[in-house]
Amino acid sequence: MLNVVLHEPLIPQNTGNIMRTCVACGAKLHIIEPIGFSLDAKSVKRAGVNYLDKLDYKVYKNYEEFLKENTGTFYYLTRYGHKPHSSFDYSNKDDNIYFVFGKETTGIPKDILKANLETCIRIPMTNNVRALNLSNSVAIVLYEALRQQNYPNLYFDEPHKSATEIEDYSI
Repeated sequence: MLNVVLHEPLIPQNTGNIMRTCVACGAKLHIIEPIGFSLDAKSVKRAGVNYLDKLDYKVYKNYEEFLKENTGTFYYLTRYGHKPHSSFDYSNKDDNIYFVFGKETTGIPKDILKANLETCIRIPMTNNVRALNLSNSVAIVLYEALRQQNYPNLYFDEPHKSATEIEDYSI
């Protein structure tokens, strides 16, 4: 199972986008407190999440509680990582894979990164920016893992309208 972990997220719109991405991908979302906004229904709705009822998520009081309740392989997304996100094998659909992302301002705490150097990864980019937007980063990494798994349980055709919508369109 694929899991997205947000360590102390600050921006509700980013978390809202990530929630939608998790629903679209069938990934579970783990949120580690403290967070910079409220997770009540009104606040989440304001962040653009219309699929909260379909989201599999859990909130933890701290990183230690998260580790105590979850087992699997943990990958830490950081600008300090030396290995590209695409260099790991995520193809085993039976593995519990966790992609851990830090808060928008400071990332994952350095003590956590230091303890997990072998699984610190980064998304390659030019030296013109320090980092990508958090929700974009989640989507890039999650879809690489899904690609390696051949997109399990995801639709290759449009499920809400006709699969031949464009082909049937008359000009």
